[in-house]
Amino acid sequence: MDTKKRIEFKHIIHDIFFIIIGVLCASFGLKGFLLPNEFIDGGVMGISLIITEVTNFPLSILLIIINAPFIILGFSTISKQFAIRSIFAIILLAFSVHFISFPMITNDKLLIAVFGGFFLGLGIGLAIRGGSVIDGTEVLAIFISRKSSLTIGDVILIFNVIIFSVAAYIFSIEVSLYAMLTYLSASKTVDFVVSGIEEYVGVTIISEQSEEIRTAIIEKLGRACTIYLGKRGYAKPGEVLRKVDIVYTLVTRLELSKLHEEIEKIDEKAFVVMHSIKDAKGGMIKKRPIE
Repeated sequence: MDTKKRIEFKHIIHDIFFIIIGVLCASFGLKGFLLPNEFIDGGVMGISLIITEVTNFPLSILLIIINAPFIILGFSTISKQFAIRSIFAIILLAFSVHFISFPMITNDKLLIAVFGGFFLGLGIGLAIRGGSVIDGTEVLAIFISRKSSLTIGDVILIFNVIIFSVAAYIFSIEVSLYAMLTYLSASKTVDFVVSGIEEYVGVTIISEQSEEIRTAIIEKLGRACTIYLGKRGYAKPGEVLRKVDIVYTLVTRLELSKLHEEIEKIDEKAFVVMHSIKDAKGGMIKKRPIE
């Protein structure tokens, strides 16, 4: 097996593992918390749960039927590979919900909303890590955002407001409020799983003392950095722009204060720009011991 095929095979196994674990977590959230207590969530999962509660139609079949249009949309909106993996994940979820029995964990409404949402969000997040979805809401949001001025977040918000309003009308305002809490718990868990436990901050530093700052980042923080060759843009017409080395590094939020301290020790007037990084891999991401 050549290197390319070996890497592809490794990634397929990795993704399938995440999808399977994600499906089991989502099934546990549904059957251990939400379904026995007639709780609902947002997104396609919420629509499926509402229809199940109203008609007693099997949730496993609804998950496939309602997600189908979104996954078909995913073929053109995202990729064929994504759609195929999502089909696999949703069918697996349907089988898991239908055939695997989970005990009811609690009758406490607050615990049901928080932990039901947590396990459901954990499952959705792990499935996304595996390159698929088990809730097609985001596929629709991506499609609409490309065709309109709405952002992905706007579409998801509008979609869920409609679902929660329907829940309030069919069931009660209390059910709708608990559904919002379940959704918040699930969405924050998804963010946590997809973004990673350790969020990074990308820091760009422009200073005349770039070499000293580079050395401090390596020696004081144990982090790596990249140097860009740039020019200062502020100058009068006709003046030659001064060259400057631009330092770029990744640190965790907990290391940000220490980085600022080291930069100020070297150059208090350094221009520093920071932005959140959802995830990062490769290179010298992990902190190295400072000798």
